[in-house]
Amino acid sequence: MTPKQLDPGADLLNAAKGKQFATVLADPPWRFQNRTGKMAPEHKRLNRYGTMTLDEIMALPVAQVVAPTAHLYLWVPNALLPDGLKVMEAWGFQYKSNLVWHKVRKDGGPDGRGVGFYFRNTTELILFGVRGKNARTLPPGRSQVNFLGTQKREHSRKPDEQYPLIEACSPGPFLEMFARGPRKGWKVWGNQSEEYEPTWDTYANHSQSHKKPASPRRKAGE
Repeated sequence: MTPKQLDPGADLLNAAKGKQFATVLADPPWRFQNRTGKMAPEHKRLNRYGTMTLDEIMALPVAQVVAPTAHLYLWVPNALLPDGLKVMEAWGFQYKSNLVWHKVRKDGGPDGRGVGFYFRNTTELILFGVRGKNARTLPPGRSQVNFLGTQKREHSRKPDEQYPLIEACSPGPFLEMFARGPRKGWKVWGNQSEEYEPTWDTYANHSQSHKKPASPRRKAGE
């Protein structure tokens, strides 16, 4: 976000246009304490995307764009679990449960390309929180296991399988914060929400692999 643009909080309120959302999905650009580590997005070898401090994320006026009764799905790296709980509380939600994303290879085994200081991470968490009264998940959620096992795509890109799960378990209208590309039936917000294309080397099944084939070149004189 450039200095000429609105600050993130004002931009979020402007994008919401006074609408109140019953379900929010958020994947904040967390800033790691060890910003030189290979896991950190700001690592000089990677420089993948800008990050926000914990205070900046907590200060986002999420409570002003959600319904009195609402659900929150908040992505958080394993190392920043305490920060995720702080953000959830700051946004006006109470933690209830979580969903675990297990990154797997094509053969279904654990994707050992994960990083971590203490253990090699092959999982990430979605923290699930609620606010208001009668905030249970919809009936399909009560039989939904809290586990997703899918292949990893480009750095920080989350699995598309999350969307039908959320749509089945939680009521609309839906808001995705820090979205990467549009999604039918959702309001998306973030500096990559309208158009997204990874610019770094990544895995074969990343989003660029879904590009439409280039149009055939026209011959001279056509």
